[in-house]
Amino acid sequence: MVLDILGHKKKAVIAMAHIGALPGAPLYNPDRGVDGLIEDVLADVQKLQAGGVDAIMFGNENDRPYVFKSTPESVAAMTRVVTEIKAHLKVPFGVNYLWDPTASVAIGATTGASFVREIFTGVFASDMGVWAPDCAQASRLRTTLGRDDMKMLFNINAEFAHSLDQRPIELRAKSAVFSSLADAILVSGPITGQPAESSDLRKVAEAVTQVPVFANTGVNINNVADVFQHASGCVIGTHFKVDGNTWNKVDADRVARFMDKVETLR
Repeated sequence: MVLDILGHKKKAVIAMAHIGALPGAPLYNPDRGVDGLIEDVLADVQKLQAGGVDAIMFGNENDRPYVFKSTPESVAAMTRVVTEIKAHLKVPFGVNYLWDPTASVAIGATTGASFVREIFTGVFASDMGVWAPDCAQASRLRTTLGRDDMKMLFNINAEFAHSLDQRPIELRAKSAVFSSLADAILVSGPITGQPAESSDLRKVAEAVTQVPVFANTGVNINNVADVFQHASGCVIGTHFKVDGNTWNKVDADRVARFMDKVETLR
């Protein structure tokens, strides 16, 4: 099962386009400004597309320390970055504003994204404090903006956090589809770049049959065959970077080698 926005591509690969720190974030570089952010992301996007990925997802991964509530300046900047890059895209794209589901929907809807990813459900103890997203607000905003066609990808187990919900992960995933209308379920590892537990991925994939299940973190050329035994696809960022470092630029050769491997698995 795959997302229909990806043209029924079997074992789809969504590649991350990490935007540099946005205005207001501690790591933002005012000397290069938003134009510098656009220049850097465009270079990464061109390498990702040349390597054959199936979709691009824009994320503000560099806005550390992360926040639960977006700021006007960061939303405005991210919207401009995505809008400027959109003209260069040859594949579907999505948006993820960390860690604000409503901002993700707002940016995604206004830029014409095909999908958004976020933590939409659950309660977590996290590096940022107690984490309790408002799925209903984000979902209603999607409807208000006339974008019910835009898919909502639910990251079911948050990075940098521990779920305070004692239900098994497969039950939480199944519940998110039933009560919160998730269009896809994503299973993550404990931190960016680290893989999800294989048992978690398997349990969720077995429990959730109505929508696709994707591996959300830590997929690489060495484990992708095992991941695809259970998952409909994956989201991948760190492995595509120079030396496999999340904060480096995209390595075109890594992308090409990975996608060549994926083609043998499809």
